[in-house]
Amino acid sequence: MPQLLKVAIVGRPNVGKSALFNRISQKKIAIVDEAEGITRDRLYTESDFFGMPFQLIDTGGIDARSKAQFNEHIKRQAEIAIEEADTLILVVDSRIGLTTLDKEIAAILLRTKKPVCLAVNKVDNTDEEHLIYKFQTLGISKMIPVSAAQGWNIAELLEAALGSFPKEVIPDVENNSIQLAVVGRPNVGKSSLVNYLLDEERCIVSPIPGTTRDSIDIPFIHNDISYNLIDTAGIRRKQSEHEVVDKFAAIRTERAIERADICLLMLDAQQGITREEKKIANMIEEAGKGCILLFNKWDLVKGFRMEHCMQGVEEEVPFLKHCPKIFMSAKTGRNVDKIFETVIDVKENAQKRITTHQLNKFVGACLQKNHPPMLNGKRLRIYYMAQVGIKPPKFILFVNHPSLMVESYKKYLYNQFRETYSFSGMPLRIFLKGKERKDKEARLKELHGEVPARALTPEGQQHDEELEDFDGDEGDEGEFIEDDFGDDFDEEI
Repeated sequence: MPQLLKVAIVGRPNVGKSALFNRISQKKIAIVDEAEGITRDRLYTESDFFGMPFQLIDTGGIDARSKAQFNEHIKRQAEIAIEEADTLILVVDSRIGLTTLDKEIAAILLRTKKPVCLAVNKVDNTDEEHLIYKFQTLGISKMIPVSAAQGWNIAELLEAALGSFPKEVIPDVENNSIQLAVVGRPNVGKSSLVNYLLDEERCIVSPIPGTTRDSIDIPFIHNDISYNLIDTAGIRRKQSEHEVVDKFAAIRTERAIERADICLLMLDAQQGITREEKKIANMIEEAGKGCILLFNKWDLVKGFRMEHCMQGVEEEVPFLKHCPKIFMSAKTGRNVDKIFETVIDVKENAQKRITTHQLNKFVGACLQKNHPPMLNGKRLRIYYMAQVGIKPPKFILFVNHPSLMVESYKKYLYNQFRETYSFSGMPLRIFLKGKERKDKEARLKELHGEVPARALTPEGQQHDEELEDFDGDEGDEGEFIEDDFGDDFDEEI
């Protein structure tokens, strides 16, 4: 797999590095706040400049003299970014002017012999361009005035940073990576897991909750499969959310779930599931994302069986009953290798399709085994079932009157469906749609525009009869109704 050029953004604290990172990437990835020390780990994202793809790295503010907590960790993360980058952008603050710390950092960058350009930030217009000359003594020939907040002169900065690299040597990389979000409350071991998977100190690890504040994108390859690992800040209890950064970090976690294909929900095996983790699990289900449960710190658990852990979790969040569970230790690596094979299984389930023929046989078997109960002298009639989407898998049951579907029969059908097809790790969307008896042409127009009849009615099979009488003729080789229905459903099971 070709490697992207890497551009690292470095500088002392609070000069606008994260704002510049967000501006270049055109995403709100890094947390931006006036307080120093907000960015702690190095953040990655992919961007593009006139057809030249590159990887952008944000770093924490470097201040060797600071006694602030985590400062040594932040400095080490920045050093790693400088070491792996192909070109470097030093950010300074035009309003404050040149500082001793700016000089020290510039000297470090110039010693690497890598291309360095100077981004003189907080220059909001051409009338302030003269402010760059305060920084001439740094010895960096490429000095570009920019405004990260206003987006001014960003193209000129990227031209300075990337212009020395011939376009033909910059690979055109298609991102088909599996997006994995590592989620959970603070201090359950998320960053320890990331570091173990990557075999490097990629994230700051500390027993203090809240060490990770940004959602950190980490692309990597395992067994020739590309992944993007998103390490997120944990969601804390409400009383901690008075700190604005923790509030932003919780928002980042929610956005990371939205971006992910599969979420690795990490729990502390010693403590079981908490209110915060139930909230995260519900986010995952509502977003329709795959989920794998990781019971971390299993090496510390004494006298407690796996079945007890699983039972407690499944009682609190029923969706998690259908998710794979791995009892592991991020610290020792116990069972960590099982994560990747489980991810592949869940990914396949997210994309799995079931033919209409198979679904109708399934519903027919359910009806033979257990008829819908009567309600007010009427009985539910199920005409047929079809898959209408993937990621997450979506299905429609076409019935005479959705109001006749009682809760107990909903649960029966859902449980039978899970038992038959599993879809382990994936939430399911099974909708009810009421329909009157109509001729075939009218039904097709209602469902799918001008779709050929075979797409919905293989072998000309009429579905007005109840599925108890469906004869299961062979012939449906796998055609599907695509997801053109929007939200036009009467009810969801």
